[in-house]
Amino acid sequence: MLTLLPASLKAGPAGRKPVGLQLYTLREMMKVSVPATLKLVAAVGYSDLEFAGYFGHSAKDIRSLLDDEGLSAPAAHVPLDTLATKLDVVIEDALTVGHKYIVMPYLTDEQRGSGITPYYRLAANLNRWGEQLKQAGLQLAYHNHDFEFATLDGEQPFQVLLKETDANLMKMELDLYWTAKAKQDPLALFAAHPGRFPLWHVKDMASDGGFADVGSGNIDFAPIFARASQAGLQYPFVERDHTDDKLTTIQRSYKALSSLVGNR
Repeated sequence: MLTLLPASLKAGPAGRKPVGLQLYTLREMMKVSVPATLKLVAAVGYSDLEFAGYFGHSAKDIRSLLDDEGLSAPAAHVPLDTLATKLDVVIEDALTVGHKYIVMPYLTDEQRGSGITPYYRLAANLNRWGEQLKQAGLQLAYHNHDFEFATLDGEQPFQVLLKETDANLMKMELDLYWTAKAKQDPLALFAAHPGRFPLWHVKDMASDGGFADVGSGNIDFAPIFARASQAGLQYPFVERDHTDDKLTTIQRSYKALSSLVGNR
């Protein structure tokens, strides 16, 4: 287990080391009460949050709630359709809340289309949106699942997105679970594209291939975190797509991620 914080990692509020949570993990709680959910994650110890919707709250309200709990939200997931049609609003909200990264989280079956061509079109759009975000002082990123690593027409969509987008305009949020699910080596990706992976989803895999709390599954995170500086990691976020015990998940995963980033 690592005990040293990679130099590239950003300190959270009040100098706290970054132990982040993707709030999609608690989406049912967020639907009931955003203020109560933020109070809970702050009490567990998280410093950095990644939003997946504001659940009826304005950006100004979200910023106020974060400030009240001493939290920051360096990233937010924003769907493709919203990026395509409401980018000005996305930028305004991001600047209000304090986001640094705007992350495209997922492609529906319809958005993926057929073959590799849709990914070339997507890359062109990502460059365009990334330029607009960059002009506003924000950074675009793309979050992977496993389907981006399937071969289509002799090419891999993930590699198309890496090669066809400007590295300064579009970064990657590497989901370590889905990367492992696709049998890909994150260390090879870091070596081939250093500095391209400032955001990670730290998510573990159970023996049956399903989701597990960080530190309780079979993904060996230590050698991955040992390459954090090469990857350009700034913000690692705990995430678990489905869990029956949300409180236990965020508590156990917080402790495991804290150890990985050297947060004692």
